[in-house]
Amino acid sequence: MSRRTPATMALEKAKKPFELLQYDYDPEAPSIGLQAAQALGLPPSAVFKTLMVVAGDEPCIGIIPSDQELSLKAIAAAAGRKSAAMMRPTDAERISGYHVGGISPLGQKKRLRCFLDASAMDLPFVVVNGGQRGLQIKLAPADLVAATSAVVAALAAGSFGLNS
Repeated sequence: MSRRTPATMALEKAKKPFELLQYDYDPEAPSIGLQAAQALGLPPSAVFKTLMVVAGDEPCIGIIPSDQELSLKAIAAAAGRKSAAMMRPTDAERISGYHVGGISPLGQKKRLRCFLDASAMDLPFVVVNGGQRGLQIKLAPADLVAATSAVVAALAAGSFGLNS
């Protein structure tokens, strides 16, 4: 696995410190984010998933804790749109330049507006996808905001649920 991806290059260019974390990606896992958190021994609330959405007619990125569901109403409001919908996986891959399971909010083919769940700002670090399946980036929430120009907003609709 390459440890150099468009996501890591974007952070290097932005001069933001980060740590790479690797784990064994399970393509059969019901939740990629929850599987990553468990494999890395981290709380699901610190491992954030990158969700590609369409707010109105604008492709956007929602970044929320892996144990939460995205509120489409909340991201639409944050984007100043009337509605939002999840992007189709094929469109998400084409627009981001990454494969599903490896979509990072950093280093996408085209810079999209990013929205980060406000809970991130209460954490010492967050973990986001590093641009490859099984590769995660650990960094300070403020550095993620700076590197993505993210808008911080309450985006979570509630717990996704954990299988014990």
